[in-house]
Amino acid sequence: MIPYKHEPFTDFSQEANYNAYLEALNKVESYLGQDYPLIIGGERITTEDKIISYNPAKKTQVIGRVSKASRELAEKAMQVADETFKTWKKVDPAIRADVLFKAAAIIRRRKHEFSALLTKEAGKPWNEADADTAEAIDFLEYYGRQMLRIKDGQPVESRPGEYNRYDYIPLGIGIVISPWNFPFAIMAGTTVAALVTGNTVLLKPASTTPVVAYKFIEVLEEAGLPAGAVNYVPGSGAEVGDYLVDHPKTRFISFTGSRDVGLRINQRAATHNEGQIWIKRVIAEMGGKDTIVVDKEADLELAAQSIVKSAFGFSGQKCSACSRAVIVEDVYDTVVNRVAELTNELTIGDPADNSNFMATVIDQAAFNKITEYIEIGKKEGRLVAGGTADDSVGYFINPTVFADVDPSARIMKEEIFGPVVAIAKAKDFDEAIEIANDTEYGLTGAVITNNRMNLEKAREDFHVGNLYFNRGCTGAIVGYQPFGGFNMSGTDSKAGGPDYLQLHMQAKTTSEML
Repeated sequence: MIPYKHEPFTDFSQEANYNAYLEALNKVESYLGQDYPLIIGGERITTEDKIISYNPAKKTQVIGRVSKASRELAEKAMQVADETFKTWKKVDPAIRADVLFKAAAIIRRRKHEFSALLTKEAGKPWNEADADTAEAIDFLEYYGRQMLRIKDGQPVESRPGEYNRYDYIPLGIGIVISPWNFPFAIMAGTTVAALVTGNTVLLKPASTTPVVAYKFIEVLEEAGLPAGAVNYVPGSGAEVGDYLVDHPKTRFISFTGSRDVGLRINQRAATHNEGQIWIKRVIAEMGGKDTIVVDKEADLELAAQSIVKSAFGFSGQKCSACSRAVIVEDVYDTVVNRVAELTNELTIGDPADNSNFMATVIDQAAFNKITEYIEIGKKEGRLVAGGTADDSVGYFINPTVFADVDPSARIMKEEIFGPVVAIAKAKDFDEAIEIANDTEYGLTGAVITNNRMNLEKAREDFHVGNLYFNRGCTGAIVGYQPFGGFNMSGTDSKAGGPDYLQLHMQAKTTSEML
């Protein structure tokens, strides 16, 4: 088995790469506005009712019109998945892994096309889109290798005269509800983790980014995935999402999204429905309110750069984004002033233009919510950068920094999910960690310091699932920084980690007397 190495990011300063991306953007432009069917058991099904995907940077530009699943079609997909599970679960895990490796190779060949689609459908600047596609490839490569590693179970002890085995078997039908902010990486990762472990999947992608999910299903088909193993059923959460979560044949739900929706899914999944003979499993990643702590003994330029890049990469629309910074008072003014300077230098505009660092937020609802929080922030802190927005052409919000914010303020407590960072002052490092922990979330955090004792204190006391030292708090890499958080950030299901696949399986002990 070839050892796992993560997919490298593209260097767009090289002319060949730059031109290849422009070409990919043109290719994607050529198929904008098409209609996409549902895929159930390999059958293409077109419905009257459509989900329309728009370009958030040019809000009238249609990316695609996607057929919308009804409850009847969701039920049909459930029956197909149930039937397909009988054969797919028996397929050699090494063959299932080969489907992932082939799919990774196909995506690698079309890498810029997928990234360009993310630029158009999700409003991702080139580097952000490229990282999203690279992560999708990483999930395929990593989970394929992990399956090969655990396909024969785990060793257990046997006494004289007996032979004991501990094997993993698949769970059944999984409902994958994927997000719009990593519409390729997380959608692909959660889908193939369920598939490679022998389960069948109903994929309900986010309604703002369904086209990239459709294109991914086409890749899986080309890679040899049998019909019915994955079924593409975009639809509304209220009509189709609830129905699938509640269904007695649903064995597990893999969800990435907001805290409120995650809690609702968890509550519904806990209800026993007629005909259901198991406790449903929930794998949930639900958001964060992530903090970068800056100590007095720190590289202050690194601190300011880390805050700005982590806060405003992809317009702050990452559950790992830095939405709070807590700075020790000795260096507070220096860092705040530098953060403001760097923020004011950021370029914002259409993500198809690679000179722009930042682009839009995803849609009108997000725009409205974030701009409301900016108004709240103007009352709760001192505006030092940004604070303005324009939704005339696309959903553009300027990167916004509030300083002198009270740790108990709303913009320090609530997940905004946009390009807004709140900065608070701490009297010392201990208080900074206390403020960082004073949240219901626990996803990512970072500490910028050269004080070894303070790093070790943070390692022990800063309560987050992913903690970074002397770097930003975004950008976990599959297999390198397994990703998942504590508290209201979800079930700490470490995506891209060594025990993630086991969440999609159950262990069976067999004991034979010899």
